[in-house]
Amino acid sequence: MTSALFVVSEEGYWGEECVTPLELLSDAGVDIDVATPSGGEPVVDDRSVDPDTVGEETAERVKDVHRNDERMANPMPIAKASADNYDAVVFPGGHGTEWDVNQDHHARALLREAVEGDDGKAMVVCHAVGILAFTRDSDGDILVDGREITGFPNDWEEDIVDENDNMPDGRKLPYYVEDEVKAVGAEWDAELDAEESVTVDGDLITARGPESSRAGATELQRALGVQAD
Repeated sequence: MTSALFVVSEEGYWGEECVTPLELLSDAGVDIDVATPSGGEPVVDDRSVDPDTVGEETAERVKDVHRNDERMANPMPIAKASADNYDAVVFPGGHGTEWDVNQDHHARALLREAVEGDDGKAMVVCHAVGILAFTRDSDGDILVDGREITGFPNDWEEDIVDENDNMPDGRKLPYYVEDEVKAVGAEWDAELDAEESVTVDGDLITARGPESSRAGATELQRALGVQAD
């Protein structure tokens, strides 16, 4: 059976970017496990379940999965996971990834193993794309150097943080995803004029943000050779 591992933040994942791929892959018969940095339950970003921000339908759908999906309620620690056991590793976004997933060396190892392996795939969404700035390949070179990617753009980030780069919840944004991945040699294009932005470069799929999570998951389905009944 085709399988996937979702690596989800304990500091604030963006609901739609996790739930939409989770549902689409599940509907296609993919067996899914969830991992978090410490093995604690994922934490959803409050803004991503705010009906005024994402709409009532999306807010309710995300809250239902977050509260009731047993896979989300019983994650494994990232350190216990191996990309060799899965056909794909999925990194949902959310600002919270900047504080935990992107800085976790076990998460980086999962990404490296998925992309470098013979059969593995990786899908990285939104702020989780920042992990690419810190992940090295097995030769010690930056994994994303020269690869074409998309992700959460500076233009959007500047509309969220204040003049001191503080988030609405008061936390200081550690870095801008676009700046970091471009600095290590990624070929960046967030396609700001397009409604969706998904980029495929070999076994690496990146998606710009919430509105691109469905298209990214569909691309991953295609890469895995699965589809919903």
